[in-house]
Amino acid sequence: MLLYSLAVLVLIVLALLWLGGLYFFKTAIRRAPKSFLVDNPNLMPEPDNEIISSASDLTWLDTQPIEDMYVESHDGLKLHGTWLPSPNGSQHPTVILAHGYSGKGREMAGFARFYAEKRGYNVLMPDDRGHGQSEGNIIGFGWLDRRDYVQWVHWVLGKVGTETEIILHGISMGGATVLMTGGEALPDQVKAIVSDCAYTSVKDELTFQLKQLYKLPAFPFIPVTSLISKWKAGYFFGEASALNQLTKVQVPVLFIHGEADRFVPTEMVYRLYEACPTEKELLTIPRAGHGTAFQVDRPRYEEVLESFLTKNLSNSSAVSSFI
Repeated sequence: MLLYSLAVLVLIVLALLWLGGLYFFKTAIRRAPKSFLVDNPNLMPEPDNEIISSASDLTWLDTQPIEDMYVESHDGLKLHGTWLPSPNGSQHPTVILAHGYSGKGREMAGFARFYAEKRGYNVLMPDDRGHGQSEGNIIGFGWLDRRDYVQWVHWVLGKVGTETEIILHGISMGGATVLMTGGEALPDQVKAIVSDCAYTSVKDELTFQLKQLYKLPAFPFIPVTSLISKWKAGYFFGEASALNQLTKVQVPVLFIHGEADRFVPTEMVYRLYEACPTEKELLTIPRAGHGTAFQVDRPRYEEVLESFLTKNLSNSSAVSSFI
């Protein structure tokens, strides 16, 4: 009788853990409104007040000759991107901008404006799978998206020709995405990566958020949810690692992080920086929270970014006629 009771208790506990894992999977990885981001004290400002782009940036974007572009992913999803051609000709460098969690490409309008007006670049702003106008019900946290961004790189080469130089620039989840992409086999035209407030791995970030939002330990919730993720989304949290991908990166990387980031802890950027085997630079911005470094100290951000671009791209002189 005792063994039967223990067996029933174990089954109940396992069932509750499985249900908890399904809840966390749906909350974090399924495409759905992310209510836990609203009024989150660790996000400054709140996510629905676009942290990258001001109203004037978005208005500016809508006045530009943007085009909707589409590619089909390796697993059959129709992916959307917003294309802004350089007014100086297609052979100018191209930046591919990677947005953050629950965002979309056009929210990178602030960066797009910088690259278009001050650098004269072509700009591509993809919507990640499960975001914006792109298909998909699963959020890839950069791991699934890395292959999509490799495809977007090849799309750019087909669009503007092989003489262009390409930079990958992402923020938050997008920052991790461009690092994960950098660990893949990329064409020689990809010259540099800019990673702003990236996490080290999906496992590390979700472990941190589980403690912050729910006051729960990683074990057993992260392993159970990771198992469900492998079943339903195709990846374990531990394998979705920007740290591991960095060991295979072959281009210079500029790491940026806010020193007051309480959503993706600032300590993560130091681990990423140390793991990078190539030429690298690190910029931390005092008083900047998650994703706000560009807003908090734009002059310093642009100064370091301009220097990094000039150093690593051969056709990268500033376009003074735009200013």
